[in-house]
Amino acid sequence: MIAVAVFVGLGLAWWAATGLGWVKPIFLPSPGSVATQIAKLATEGTLWLDLRASMYRISIGFLIASALSIPIGVLIGSFRSWEAAIEPLVDFIRYMPVVAFVPLSILWAGTGDTQKFLIIFIGTFFQQVLMIMDNVKRVPADFIGLGRTLGLPDRKILTRIVVPSALPGIWDTLRISLGWAWTWLVLAELVAATSGLGYRITVSQRYFQTNTIIGYILLLGVLGLITDQVMKALEKVVFRQDGHSQ
Repeated sequence: MIAVAVFVGLGLAWWAATGLGWVKPIFLPSPGSVATQIAKLATEGTLWLDLRASMYRISIGFLIASALSIPIGVLIGSFRSWEAAIEPLVDFIRYMPVVAFVPLSILWAGTGDTQKFLIIFIGTFFQQVLMIMDNVKRVPADFIGLGRTLGLPDRKILTRIVVPSALPGIWDTLRISLGWAWTWLVLAELVAATSGLGYRITVSQRYFQTNTIIGYILLLGVLGLITDQVMKALEKVVFRQDGHSQ
């Protein structure tokens, strides 16, 4: 109820600021104008085309980054030699601004979906690796010691003790990094794109269609909130016996 009240309060403030003429429509259109424009784009089919393109790109890009970051993060979090070999390089690259890779990604991959996948990958993979490494390092040493006492080889300690213990934290890492993926998706679509939510924002900016820009920004927020809440709900189901999800 508190969360709903916050959103309602912000909506009323927006309605009052535009309805009373405190802000010009070109800077902040009214809620009614935004809703009308989004409904128009949905009726024309433009909204669904943009939404489908963006959902496809973020799904593929995020899955590729996650599929590679999980095993690498587990590896460097479990073995010091691998950490010494990989962690400094990953730490070095993650400080490079993703924006700087946009023109390079166009040269490397063109302007198609591959370039969008690459930007999402660069923006999420390196952060994921380090966060997953930290998740693995938080596994209690007593658990690993028990496995060695029982005579388990390193491979079984990794698959039966380390990974299951770190899995709730890894899930949280994926949930957090999914929010970053949405940001990098829009960045990729702002340049050299012909469809998608970010592309539509760029086109609307050229023609001062502020209602479309605001509407798509709100839509991105709703999509991000939905995906976050879905992952939270799945976490409670998958890890319901783990104290992390209580």
